[in-house]
Amino acid sequence: MLLESLVKLKHILAPPFVYRYNQFSSAMINGEAQRGYGQGDAMKEMEKILNKVLPKGYSYEWSSMSYQQKKVSGQVQVIFLFALIFGYLFLVAQYESWTIPLSIIFYVPISTCGALLGIYLFHLNLSIYAQIGLILLVGLSTKNAILIVEFAKSKRQEGVSTFESAIEGARIRFRPVLMTAFTFILGVLPLLFAKGAGAMSRIHIGVTVFFGMLIATMLGIFFIPGLYYLVQSAVEKIKEKR
Repeated sequence: MLLESLVKLKHILAPPFVYRYNQFSSAMINGEAQRGYGQGDAMKEMEKILNKVLPKGYSYEWSSMSYQQKKVSGQVQVIFLFALIFGYLFLVAQYESWTIPLSIIFYVPISTCGALLGIYLFHLNLSIYAQIGLILLVGLSTKNAILIVEFAKSKRQEGVSTFESAIEGARIRFRPVLMTAFTFILGVLPLLFAKGAGAMSRIHIGVTVFFGMLIATMLGIFFIPGLYYLVQSAVEKIKEKR
């Protein structure tokens, strides 16, 4: 029996694939933000356009990384704050003091400014990968400060003045700080020139961490002793008044 006796055959035009999202027919649109604009800005602009031009009965949903970014939008500030709080509490437990870790925590904004400078120079946006890099810098940048403050605290307990202990800590720990810092900086350098699949995510993390640690290391030798001296002097003056 021929098939033509059961059905009527005819040629029609149709898409080769029918995409579905949550069981609804859908069309997939991929885009990228222009240089100088963040992915969040591009998503907001796309939402404005879709709200104007989509016919009645049509809607849109974000998927993949855009969905994740939309879901966690506005949470990076909270995560960064908690990273600072927990980092401070760990240092409090290590030094058994509420005041000495302040000189280390106050050093974190320097590495953050360096990371933002790198993002600006490479014309990148503050993507979710760059935000992860900023959170990583909370722990990475304080590592250098810990090396100097630990030694300065020991010298202060030996009876050396606050100023001299700060200078001595920077002088003795100068070589270890540079060795550990530049080992890490050179280790992440290839991320800045990543190519292939997923290259942009590696570039965003690499640029953020590389420039953050570079600026933190170059300025840390000068800022960390000063921060320690200011915090320790203020604490000792308050204790004397009490």
